[in-house]
Amino acid sequence: MNLHDIIRRPLITEKASELQSQDKYVFEVARTANKVQVKQAVSRAFNVTVVDVNMITVPGKLRRRGQRQIPTSSWKKAVVRLKPGDRITYFEGV
Repeated sequence: MNLHDIIRRPLITEKASELQSQDKYVFEVARTANKVQVKQAVSRAFNVTVVDVNMITVPGKLRRRGQRQIPTSSWKKAVVRLKPGDRITYFEGV
């Protein structure tokens, strides 16, 4: 799997912003990615040392389309903890 296939996008939410003070960053990742792949991808992409990775599968929701309910796809997110002092500058200034 390619580096850009593993990390889909960074998640910038209120909770993710609070986690940055604890050196944790949140990404949407590929559904087939595992912890080892995410750790290597974040390390290479942002030149940081990853200490820990937690993975969460977010289930899809039911959305209404007229009278029908259509389920959305489930997706996976990763909470990545970095070595103290390391920063990902992509998240700064948002």
